[in-house]
Amino acid sequence: MERRQVLKTAGLLATGGITSLAGCSSSGNGDGGESATSESQATSSSSGSNTVMMVTEGSNYYFDPIGLFVESGETVTFEIQSGSHSATAYKEGTSSASVTRIPNGAETFNSEILSEQGATYEHTFETTGTYDYFCIPHKPMGMVGRIVVGEPGGPAEGRMPPDGDVPESQIIVDQESVSYSEFSG
Repeated sequence: MERRQVLKTAGLLATGGITSLAGCSSSGNGDGGESATSESQATSSSSGSNTVMMVTEGSNYYFDPIGLFVESGETVTFEIQSGSHSATAYKEGTSSASVTRIPNGAETFNSEILSEQGATYEHTFETTGTYDYFCIPHKPMGMVGRIVVGEPGGPAEGRMPPDGDVPESQIIVDQESVSYSEFSG
């Protein structure tokens, strides 16, 4: 079996309740199942439903989907489609975040800036609730996103992030994924 097929199969098995192997073939940082890979190390994660693309399109900078629903214990892959971006949790003290918009007790995440097309960053979401996140260089331009884990809850509920708009959490739960074009169009 090719390496990509083995990794894809492992990912499919992981969604069936077997412990996730995400990051086993990449150079992880050892924190909570997170890892960043370059294009040459990227797996077939872009075909998975838990992949958020980070996009520069002209003067638009966005995450796609902008809203994503996952269950507790699932891994989300953030992948560079174009441009240089980060996926950074709104957790006071993390990068340029001045507020906390992730559930109490949740592990923060910060990919730092990734620049190579196809580069990925993974984070496993364990704590139930609503997570708002942003791109470090494009936060002032409104590049924000939202992930709901299990059910809505936490400090992000009831209002929008300070730097842009995202879909309401219940819409994300109902649709499971809200594309950027659907939300912004």
